[in-house]
Parts: sequence; structure tokens; C-alpha cells
Amino acid sequence: MSVESTEILDEYARNLIAELTVNARASYAELGRKVGLSPSAAAERVKRMEEEGIIRGYSVEIDPAVLGVGLLAVIRMTCDGTHYQAFLKFMKTLREVRICHHVTGSDAFSLEVAVGSLIELERLIERLLPYGIPTTSLVLSTPVERRGPDLERLKAAPGR
Repeated sequence: MSVESTEILDEYARNLIAELTVNARASYAELGRKVGLSPSAAAERVKRMEEEGIIRGYSVEIDPAVLGVGLLAVIRMTCDGTHYQAFLKFMKTLREVRICHHVTGSDAFSLEVAVGSLIELERLIERLLPYGIPTTSLVLSTPVERRGPDLERLKAAPGR
């Protein structure tokens, strides 16, 4: 984040981000009303935060089960240096991989994958074997869903 981008994180900007986190589909009129700006001022600030890379995008969350990929697993991967770049390239080709984290510790990567069956999971694990040693855990439930930024911290943060 540039010095210029940190300068635009005033109270209005932080409140806009907080509102967009709750409802990314809110109109500029609604956003402006909630944070005390005109619709055009709200739109201008949001656009500037997008251009600065503060707001990186918007997304939709779809229930994986609706797509037939309701079986979730976490796969921890060891991966030595000789396979590192090839592994990263391979990860980008796999639709089953929802997220891939580069981590510290004895594992090199932690993957969250979504598949339709145990057979599909087994096939995926077999495809990972040339790159390292996978250790797999099935997700039984998700008691805490994905969260946005800590809104209280965001609202309390100085304009930095």
C-alpha cells in the first residue's frame, strides 16, 4: 500500500469499508446515507480505494454442495525446493483447490479443497504425490465461517 493510499483511510473511508463488508451490493446512495456522505462522494471514495488497491474486489459466496462439491478437506503438503515452482504452477490448474497457503512449520503448504466424493479426493491426493507428501483431514463442520476484516479495529484505526 502506498503512502498516498494510507492517507485516504480517514474515518469516512473506514466506515465505507465497514459498510461494504456487511453489504458489498449497497448502492452509493445507501452507503453515503450510512456514513454521512453524498452518493457522489461515496462513489468517488470507493472508486479511489479500488484504484489504490485498498478494495481489491467483490465476490459472491456459493454453497459448494449446490455445485456437487460438498466434501471439504484440508491437505497439508511437504514440498522440497526442487518441486516448489512446479507445485505452485500445478496448484493454479486445480479447480478443486479453493485456497492454497504457504505456511511455516514442517509443512510447506496448506490447501483447502472441495470435491464431490471420497473417490475424487483420493484421485486428487494421488495427483499431489509427485510434489511431496500430502496429509489430509476431512472437514466435519465449519463452526466459524469466513470473516471480513475486524471492523472494530478498522473503525478505531487512525488515518495511518
